[in-house]
Amino acid sequence: MPGELTGPIAVYGATGYTGRLVAAELVRRGVGAVLVGRSAPKLEIVAEDLGGGAETRVGELDDAAALRHALEPCAVVISCAGPFEECGEPVVRAAIDARTHYLDTTGEQRFMRRVFDEFGAEAKRAGVALVPAMGFDYAPGDMLAALTAESMEPLDELAVAYGVSGFGASRGTLRSVLAVLSGGDVEWRDGELRPGPRRRGAGSFDFGEPLGRQPMIRMPAGEHLTVPRHVQTHRVRTLLTTATVMPFARLLAPAAPLLMPPLQLLVRTPARRAIELALGRLPEGPSAEDRRQARFEVACVASAPDRARRGALSGTDVYGLTARATAAGAVRCAAPEFDRSGALAPSQAFDPREFLSALGLAPELGPEPSA
Repeated sequence: MPGELTGPIAVYGATGYTGRLVAAELVRRGVGAVLVGRSAPKLEIVAEDLGGGAETRVGELDDAAALRHALEPCAVVISCAGPFEECGEPVVRAAIDARTHYLDTTGEQRFMRRVFDEFGAEAKRAGVALVPAMGFDYAPGDMLAALTAESMEPLDELAVAYGVSGFGASRGTLRSVLAVLSGGDVEWRDGELRPGPRRRGAGSFDFGEPLGRQPMIRMPAGEHLTVPRHVQTHRVRTLLTTATVMPFARLLAPAAPLLMPPLQLLVRTPARRAIELALGRLPEGPSAEDRRQARFEVACVASAPDRARRGALSGTDVYGLTARATAAGAVRCAAPEFDRSGALAPSQAFDPREFLSALGLAPELGPEPSA
C-alpha cells in the first residue's frame, strides 16, 4: 500500500474498458482516485461500481480550461482514452499546464514520438514527468531490455519479442491497432530513427520452453523510441508472433506477413470508417475470466560483438498487468521524493528491477544459447 502521496491520482477515460480497470486498481491500493471523462452520468456509474468513494470531474477534450481544472488538484493523471492520436494531446497539454505528472496506456508509436519530441522540453521546464506506454505495450519490454543489456553496451542489436495466447482485445485496443496500421512507423536502425520497412515478415524466434520457436512479424513497437534513450545500441528489433495477430486462424497465421500490407492499404481508404463502425458492435472487452486465460511471454536478446545475453519474463492477464503497471507508476510519481521530469522511458522513470518485482514479474537472465 502507498505511503503519503502529494495528491490524488486522476484517471482520464475512466468510463472506458481499460480506464475502469485502472481506477479499480487504484481503489484496491487505497489511493485517492479522481475519475475524469466527458460524461458526468457515466462517471457517476463507475464511481458507484467502485464503492462510491471516488471523486468525479468532467473534462472535455476540446475545453482546455475545464481539463486543466480537473487535473490541477491531482499529483498524477493516467490517460486511458484512445486512440491516442485523436484523443491524447489535450490531456498531455493539460497535465503540463496543471503541473501534474502524466502516464498513459498508449500502444501507438506515432503518439509516443510526439510526446517525446514535442512535449518533453516543456514538461522538463514545468517539472512534470511524461511517461507514455506504461501498460503491457511496452513497459515490460523496455524494462526487460534495460536489465538484459546491463553492463554490455555498446550493443550491435537488441531484439524484443512478444507472444500472447488467449488474448481478447478490447474495442479501444482494436481502434488503436487501426491507427498503427495506417503507417508512418519508425525503427531504430544504424544508430538513429529511420522509416520502418514495408515488409512485415520477421522470420522466426525461439522463446524457449514452453512457447518454443515461433514465426514472427515485425511490430512497430514503442521500444524503438524508449530503449535508445537508456541503452546504447546500434539497432532495435521488435517482433510479435503471427499467432498473436491471428489467434483464431492458426492455419493462416504463417501468412500474416503477406496479409498485413493489404490490410494497411485498406485502413487508409474510406473503408476504415466501415471498419470502425463494425468495431463499435463488438463487446467492449474480454471478461475477467477470459483475461485470466491470456498468457504472455516477453523475450529479449542483447547482442554485443563478443557475447549475447537473453532475458525473459512471462505472466497472465494483459489488461490486468496494464492496470497494475500504470497504478504502480502513478503511485511512485505521486511520492514526495519523486524528482524526475521531462518525457521519460519507463526505465528512466522507475528502477526496472524493483518495478518488475513489484508487479510480480521475475525476469530470467542468462547467456544466449546460440552465442
